[in-house]
Amino acid sequence: MNRQILTLSMLIITATLATSCGTQKEETEFQYNDERFADLQMLRYRVEGFDELSLRQKTLIYYLSEAALSGRDILWDQNGRYNLRIRKMLETIYTDYTGDRESEDFKQFVIYLKRVWFSNGIHHHYGSEKFQPGFSEDFLRAALKYIDAAKLPFDTEELFPVIFDPSVMPKRTNQADGQDLVLTSAGNYYGPGVTQQEAEDFYLRMKEADPDPAHPIMFGMNSRLVKENGVLTEKVWRSGGLYGQAIDRIIYWLEKAKTVAESEKQVAVIDKLIEYYHTGDLRTFDAYSILWVEDTEGDVDFTNGFTESYGDPLGMKASWEGYANFKDKAATERTTKLSANAQWFEDHSPVDARFKKENCRGITAKVITAAILGGDLYPSTAIGINLPNSNWVRAEHGSKSVTIGNLTDAYNKAARGNGFQEEFVIDAPTRELINKYGDVCDDLHTDLHECLGHGSGKLLPGVDPDSLKAYGSAIEEARADLFGLYYIADPKLTELGLTPNADAYKSQYYTYLMNGLMTQLVRIEAGNTIEEAHMRNRALIAHWVLEHALSSADAATVPSASDEGSRPAVELIQCDGKTYVQINDYAALRHLFGELLAEIQRVKSEGDYEGARRLIETYAVKVDPELHAEVLARYKALDLAPYKGFINPEYIVTEDKDGHITDVQIRYGEAYDHQMLRYSQEYSTLPYINE
Repeated sequence: MNRQILTLSMLIITATLATSCGTQKEETEFQYNDERFADLQMLRYRVEGFDELSLRQKTLIYYLSEAALSGRDILWDQNGRYNLRIRKMLETIYTDYTGDRESEDFKQFVIYLKRVWFSNGIHHHYGSEKFQPGFSEDFLRAALKYIDAAKLPFDTEELFPVIFDPSVMPKRTNQADGQDLVLTSAGNYYGPGVTQQEAEDFYLRMKEADPDPAHPIMFGMNSRLVKENGVLTEKVWRSGGLYGQAIDRIIYWLEKAKTVAESEKQVAVIDKLIEYYHTGDLRTFDAYSILWVEDTEGDVDFTNGFTESYGDPLGMKASWEGYANFKDKAATERTTKLSANAQWFEDHSPVDARFKKENCRGITAKVITAAILGGDLYPSTAIGINLPNSNWVRAEHGSKSVTIGNLTDAYNKAARGNGFQEEFVIDAPTRELINKYGDVCDDLHTDLHECLGHGSGKLLPGVDPDSLKAYGSAIEEARADLFGLYYIADPKLTELGLTPNADAYKSQYYTYLMNGLMTQLVRIEAGNTIEEAHMRNRALIAHWVLEHALSSADAATVPSASDEGSRPAVELIQCDGKTYVQINDYAALRHLFGELLAEIQRVKSEGDYEGARRLIETYAVKVDPELHAEVLARYKALDLAPYKGFINPEYIVTEDKDGHITDVQIRYGEAYDHQMLRYSQEYSTLPYINE
C-alpha cells in the first residue's frame, strides 16, 4: 500500500463526514483535552522529539506504526464474534443516515457508537459489562431502511438481541467465582459450547506432553479453542490461518521496517517475528522474545503481537496489540538506575529467600515516547509495560520494562485543577504533598512496578505458571504494585537521587490507598462487584492493609519512626458527612505492604490457587454499597469522566518520483470520529465473520 491510496481514502472519509457531524480539525495550539461522551474523555498526546530523529528513524516509526494499526480488526473480533458486523452496521448508519439527526434517538445512537469504538466492541473496555443503548430497537430498524442493503452483506436482524437483550452476552470477561468462566464470557477466545473444565483439561494435557517442561511454552496464547464435530481443536492465529488476512498486512509493514532497522539485531528480531506470524509456532515466539529482550542498542522499539491475557477469563489467551516508540533519553536515566540496582532490590525484598532470584539477568528499563497506539493499547492504554510474559524467558534472558512518559504527561496535564483533590483528599497539607511530589512518585511507582516488580521473584521448580488460573492476573499485578509501594519509601531511592527527600513517598501512599479504598469505585456501576484485574489488585492491597491496620493488636505499634501509636496506621474517617482516608503512620504502612508482598509472592511462587482465591474473594471483589453510593455522588458533582483514552497523531509521508520516502511529518488535531472511520476504511482486513 502506498501513501497515495491512503490519501485517497482519507478524502473519501472526509467527504462522507461532511454530511454528518465529523470534521477534520485544524491544529492550532495543542490541546490535551478533546471530546467527552458517556463516562469517557478523549485526550491527545504529543510525540516530543520526533522532529529530532533521523529520516531513517522516522521512516522506521512510520512502518512500525502501520504494522501496529493493521491488526485493529483482530482485537475487535477477539472481543466478541459479532463486533465487526456491529461496527460496520453502526458506522454505515452514522455516515449514511439522512433522517432526523437532531432527534434524541440519533444523539443516543452516536454516543453508543463512540463507546463501541472506544472499547473495540460492545462491552465496556474496563468493567467488561455490555453497553445498554439509549436508543430503541424501533429507531435502529427505521434507520437501517435509509441504508443501501448492499453495504451490509450480513443478517442485521441477528445483531439485535446481541445489542439490546441484557441476557445475551452480558459480560465480555466474567470473573465471578463459582461460575463457568468460559461459557459465561462473551469474548471470542473459545468457540460455542466449550466449557471451562474442557479448556483447562485440554491445555493441561498439552503441558503434560511438553518435551521440554523446563522451558514451557505459553500454550493457547495465539489460538481460539473450538469444538469441531464434538472434538476440541485449536484454530491458530497466523498467516494462512485464523486472522491470516490481518496478519499478512502486518507482515507487509514489518518487511518494510526491516529495510530501515537501526541494527542487525533489530533485523533479526523482526525476521523472527515474521517467522512466528507465518507459522504460529510458540517455540518460535519464545525465540523472538529472547531476541527482542536482548536488543537494547537502538532508540526505536516496538511490540506487535498477541500479548496481554486480561481478556481471557482463564488468563491464557492473549489479545492482539501493537505500538511504536522511541527512547526518552533524559527520563531514562532514572530507570537505568533502577535496573542497574535490580539485584540489590531483589536481595533486600521482604519475601522468603526461597522465592528470590539469585541472579537478576538482563533487566532493562527505559522511559519511552509513544509514537502510535494500536490494538489493545488503543484508545485506552497502559502507562507502563513489562515483557515478555514467559517466566522462563524472563529468568534466563531478562525482560524489558518501559514507562510511557508522554502518556503520563498527558494524563497529568489533563487532571490539573479539576477539583478532584479538593473533594477527596483529607486536608490541605496532604494536597500540598501530592501536588509537590505526586507526579514524580507516580512515575517512579510505575517504574518500580514494571522494571523491578514484574521482574522480581521466581516460581519454585515444577510450579505451573498458569496454576492461579483466573486469579493469576490480579495476583501478578498486586505483586508488582506492592514491590513498588514497599520500595518507594526506601532510603535507597533518595540515595540514588530518584526521590527528592525522605517524605516524598507519602504522596504515593495516600493516593494509592485513597484510590483502592474509595475513588476507583467511580468506575463501577452501582450494585456491581469488582472484576477487572488491576482494580482487584488495588482493592486487595488497600482493603488488606486497612483490615490489618485496624484489627491487629500490634498494628499501631509496628516499627515506626513516629510516636502516634494510639491510632491505626490507616483508617476511614467521617468529616462533615463525607468519608476520607486518614493515614496516621506512613512508616507502619510500609511494614504492612511488606507483609502482604511476602504473602503474595509465596502464593505466586508456590502456585497456591486456594491462597490466591482466598485473598481475591475476601479483599478484592466486594463493594460497600453505602460507600460506593457516596463516592459516586461526590464524583458526579465534579462532572468528571472516570475513564480516559487517546486519539493518535497522524504520520504524513512525502515520497519522491521513485517512491522513496523523503520526509515524515507528524500532524495532530484529527477528530475522534474521523479517526475511527478512517481506521475502519484503511485497516479493515478481516471478513465480518471469522470462523
